[in-house]
Amino acid sequence: MISLATKAGKTVSGEFATEKEVKTGRAVLVIVADDASDNTKKKFNNMCDFYKVPIYFYSDKDTLGHAMGKEFRATLAVLDEGFAKGIRKHLETERESLAD
Repeated sequence: MISLATKAGKTVSGEFATEKEVKTGRAVLVIVADDASDNTKKKFNNMCDFYKVPIYFYSDKDTLGHAMGKEFRATLAVLDEGFAKGIRKHLETERESLAD
């Protein structure tokens, strides 16, 4: 799903670009790699809380980058409501299966 959104030009990645999209209100969903630094996780958690953007912590930088067809990435923002909804649904399903 992330790769489709990326091919459609509906994602940005990297700390600077992700932060810019959250602050301008274009980000609909933010995903941060679980192995990102504590500082990065705290920064984006606080920022997304303030701007009311859903945030998920997922897998690792390699997996996140691979899903986008790029090198490792610590953060990404989804800019399309439809893609964000699909990705959130997938993340929630995965989270529930891990809890069982």
